[in-house]
Amino acid sequence: MPKTNFQNLRVYQLAEKLSDVVWEMVICWDSFAKDTIGKQLVKSTDSVGANIAEGEGRGSYQDNRRFVRIARGSLQETQHWLRRAFKRGLVSQEQIAVIKPIIEQLSPTLNAYLRSIGMTKDKQRPMTNDQGQMTQK
Repeated sequence: MPKTNFQNLRVYQLAEKLSDVVWEMVICWDSFAKDTIGKQLVKSTDSVGANIAEGEGRGSYQDNRRFVRIARGSLQETQHWLRRAFKRGLVSQEQIAVIKPIIEQLSPTLNAYLRSIGMTKDKQRPMTNDQGQMTQK
């Protein structure tokens, strides 16, 4: 399958990497842990990349920005579930040592990507109102 635009984005590649690491970690848990924290953790982690992809495919700057904001929220939800999993002894210090650098790269990369969406050639963001509609400068 040929690569689409979102697959070439560094922010998406980081989200995909995080998602794969989390999946490999959760797949080994017992059924109770998988059914409670595991499913929530995998869903929130997968949601980061899925929202980047969906936003990029929507065709408008406003929609793309909205979906990247959702991705950012999903990343924070992922951090919550990782904290719960660590506190409950499901995630080791070694696993955190693998996950933490990915999140530390992904978070600012998501913010930079959000800032870059809709930039014009003169580096000014189009002005929008609260509903995301274009306005006059």
